Amino acid sequence: MAKKASGDSKRKVFVIDTSVILFDHNSINTFEEHDVVVPISVLEEIDTFKKGSGSLNYEAREFSRHLDTLSDGTTLNEWLDLGNGKKGRLKVEMKEVSNPDANQVFGEKKVDHKILNVAINLAQSGQYSVVKLISKDINLRIKAKSLSLNAEDYEHGKVKDSDAFTGKSDINDVTDELITKIFDDGGVPWKSLKKERPLPNEYFVVKNGSKSALCYFNSATDKIERVEKTQAFGIKPRNAEQVFAMHAVLNPEVKLVT
Repeated sequence: MAKKASGDSKRKVFVIDTSVILFDHNSINTFEEHDVVVPISVLEEIDTFKKGSGSLNYEAREFSRHLDTLSDGTTLNEWLDLGNGKKGRLKVEMKEVSNPDANQVFGEKKVDHKILNVAINLAQSGQYSVVKLISKDINLRIKAKSLSLNAEDYEHGKVKDSDAFTGKSDINDVTDELITKIFDDGGVPWKSLKKERPLPNEYFVVKNGSKSALCYFNSATDKIERVEKTQAFGIKPRNAEQVFAMHAVLNPEVKLVT
């Protein structure tokens, strides 16, 4: 059901551009209890992406389907409740002319500048405590900030570095004798290097102050074994990570490498 804008100055509103929707067709549902505005020019751009088999085309089609379902029985230029009062509201903004006019400020008529005009109008309305432009386009964010608008990248769904397992880790302060044994015997029992059993095919840089060895955990032998630097089809690994990747790809016991 459509809702009238309340003019509550404590609300936040986010203006999203085409790049955000093509990155995540569900982006309009990720702003919690805050309002979301989609400029009409963004819908026009999305329409040009709907044909094709690429990921951008898929995101464009899914967004259009979702918007069509959401707006069933009402118009898009009125506020739409995104979640039974538990989320914010959505509106397609038709007015893309403002004072100052971004088209004139930057000396060119572009969709990006129309989007900026929408954000300018919302900021000047005084209805919101925060008006923020959300875009994957760094140049658009810079332009917004030059007009004293808040602007941020869309980061929903990104995997933080701290959350992602890299596939390798370091084992430090290993004795010279153990490293020598790895080179001489090809490996050592994992318990001599780790307190907990490693993951199958987990890679390690085993080192002390002067020596190091590239290794992986062979779950079949229960040993942390040496990984030798190899090449294939003229491809030569240039660092530890590439040595590990090459080893995994060439290992017939590994059925899937990511």
